[in-house]
Amino acid sequence: MGKIIAISNQKGGVGKTTTSVNLAASLAYYGKKVLLVDMDPQSSATTSLGINRSMLYSSVFQVLMGEKTIEETIVTLDKFKLDVIPATIELATAEIKIAHEDRNYLLFEKLKKVKDQYDYILIDSPPSLGLLTLNALYASDSVLIPVQCQFLAIDGLTQLLNTIRVVQANLKLHNRKFTIEGVLLTMLDRRTKAGWEIVHEVKSYFGEGVFDTIITSNVAAQVAPTYGVPILNYQANAPSAQLYKSLAKEVIRNNGRKKETQYS
Repeated sequence: MGKIIAISNQKGGVGKTTTSVNLAASLAYYGKKVLLVDMDPQSSATTSLGINRSMLYSSVFQVLMGEKTIEETIVTLDKFKLDVIPATIELATAEIKIAHEDRNYLLFEKLKKVKDQYDYILIDSPPSLGLLTLNALYASDSVLIPVQCQFLAIDGLTQLLNTIRVVQANLKLHNRKFTIEGVLLTMLDRRTKAGWEIVHEVKSYFGEGVFDTIITSNVAAQVAPTYGVPILNYQANAPSAQLYKSLAKEVIRNNGRKKETQYS
C-alpha cells in the first residue's frame, strides 16, 4: 500500500513547492512510483514541471467537484517518470463552491481509489490552513513540514501543530493514524551564523523529528522551475540536486523502518 505525505506549512516562502517537486522527482529517480498532487491555486508545482495550464481539460478542482475522475486528470510525465494531478487558479474558488458536510475528506475519498497504485503520493499544499490544506492533511498518512533557516522560522508553527493535533484526533476516530513525517530545514545559508542558530533552535524543538538532510540555498533550485524541470533534470550535479536525493533516501529508509514521528 502506498503512503500519502502532505507537504505543509501555512507560512509562505518556505520551500513547499520546491520540496514537493524535487522530492517527488528524487523518489522517482530511486525507482519509486510517485504521484504529485498540486493543491495550491497558484499551481506552482504544475508549472514547475512544464505543464501548460491553459491546455488542461481537467485539474484537481474538477476532481474535488466530482466532475472528473482522478484517472482522467492524471498527467504522466514520462521524462521524469512521474505522475501529476495538476492545479489551476480555478482551485481558489473551492472554499466557496464546495459546501459538502464532509468537505475536509473530499481529497481522501478521491485518492484512496489510486493509493495502492503508487509507492508515494505527495501533496503540495497552499500557504494557509484553509479548506485546501485541511483536505491535504485529512487525505494523508503523514505531513512533512518545511521550515526555512531564517529569522522567525518557527514563528507561527504553533497554529500548524495545533491543526495537526486536531487532524490526529479526528482520524483516530476513523481508525487512521496521522504522523509527522519530519521537519525539513530549508534555505540554509551556510555562511551566516543566524542560519545555523535557526538549525539548532529547530532541532532543539523537534528533536529526532528533524531530517538529517538540510537544504541549502542554491541558484539551481531557483532557476530549474523556469525551465519546467526538477533540479535533477536541470543540473544533476548541483548541490541541491544531491540534497533532494539525500532527502528521498531518508524518506525511503524511514518508511522502510516504519518510523512514526509524533509531536506531543
